[in-house]
Amino acid sequence: MLERLSWKRLVLELILCCIPALILGAVVGYLPWFLLAAVTGLLIWHFWNLLRLSWWLWVDRSMTPPPGRGSWEPLLYGLHQMQMRNKKRRRELGSLIKRFRSGAESLPDAVILTTEEGTIFWCNGLAQQLLGLRWPDDSGQNILNLLRYPEFTQYLKKRDFSRPHNLVLNNGRHLEFRVMPYSDNQWLMVARDVTQMHQLEGARRNFFANVSHELRTPLTVLQGYLEMMQEQTLEGPPREKALSTMREQTHRMEGLVRQLLTLSRIEAAPTLTLNEIIDVPVMLRLVEHEAQTLSQKRHTLIFDVDNTLKVRGSEEELRSAVSNLVYNAVNHTPPGTEITVRWREVTGGAEFSVEDNGPGIAAAHIPRLTERFYRVDKARSRQTGGSGLGLAIVKHAVQHHESRLEICSEPGKGSRFLFVIPERLLARKESE
Repeated sequence: MLERLSWKRLVLELILCCIPALILGAVVGYLPWFLLAAVTGLLIWHFWNLLRLSWWLWVDRSMTPPPGRGSWEPLLYGLHQMQMRNKKRRRELGSLIKRFRSGAESLPDAVILTTEEGTIFWCNGLAQQLLGLRWPDDSGQNILNLLRYPEFTQYLKKRDFSRPHNLVLNNGRHLEFRVMPYSDNQWLMVARDVTQMHQLEGARRNFFANVSHELRTPLTVLQGYLEMMQEQTLEGPPREKALSTMREQTHRMEGLVRQLLTLSRIEAAPTLTLNEIIDVPVMLRLVEHEAQTLSQKRHTLIFDVDNTLKVRGSEEELRSAVSNLVYNAVNHTPPGTEITVRWREVTGGAEFSVEDNGPGIAAAHIPRLTERFYRVDKARSRQTGGSGLGLAIVKHAVQHHESRLEICSEPGKGSRFLFVIPERLLARKESE
């Protein structure tokens, strides 16, 4: 519409410009010269408008075009509309790029955009954090110059990206790289930190290896006695010894499975409501009775309990924690040891502690005591039926009660295990 209108205006302008020349030429004479002057004036006017348009496009660059008349009016208006549309598209494109970068920054993975040659032209913040890249300083750099790992270089050069590539950085982090070609000669690299996954996989392997090792011994003993009883009839003391040993090994396996189930249950419940009111003094009276039975008067057991202190939390988990600490002290200290169990109010909450004057523990073992199946004296632990899971249960149980297990020990001077329930979880028992 505007194009046809512009041509009509051009023809109209030419006619209007020539009519005065025709009239003057008819009256005065010299018609060709008047026509030439009229056309020249029209050309000069168009040339002047062309200069104004050039100035607006290349020098002024303002959003408002210069005013135009005649055939120039629709042309300038059309250019102005085109410029407005381009500006709108640029804003939309800029907004799209901004949203893309914002989304890429929110990804839990490192994202790097490169050419097929490896030249970086964008990366997100996590890529800078995990890989040590700097943006925009590293724009235009080749990623192989920044990540100097021969196996990674070979992975990119082979260009077989059907499988991810696992890379171990110099700082010990494990990264999983995936490369996806897109667009024209461009790559999208995604790096995921799988360090924790590798650690968990290693812990899982160690866990099953330890469990199989712990179960192998009692199963071997049971299998041996069963084969012996199958081959020959046992009577008298040999039969009683065999049955007693088999019962001991069965109890040992039962205890191990029970401890494993307890630990799994505690780990599977990372958060607790902590609304259950626990009568700790009553709980400790039961634990004291069980500890006396376990000790068989070989130890001196002292229970110093504040009967006014209750707490909020999980009774099952807290009982597992306190009973494991008390039973460990009975099982892993020699006869004649004095064991003191305290439940008292301290600054900041209520403290539970188990202290003994036994042989103590070397400092090198203390950081690893809460690991699964870790034992200071493996031979003695197996003799006493220890599973190596007690302190791991204690650690997780007290963590659920917003506390942590503290271990103080010195060889020849005894040991002390304690944790403090925070004050906000106290629920006092009314004095009778």
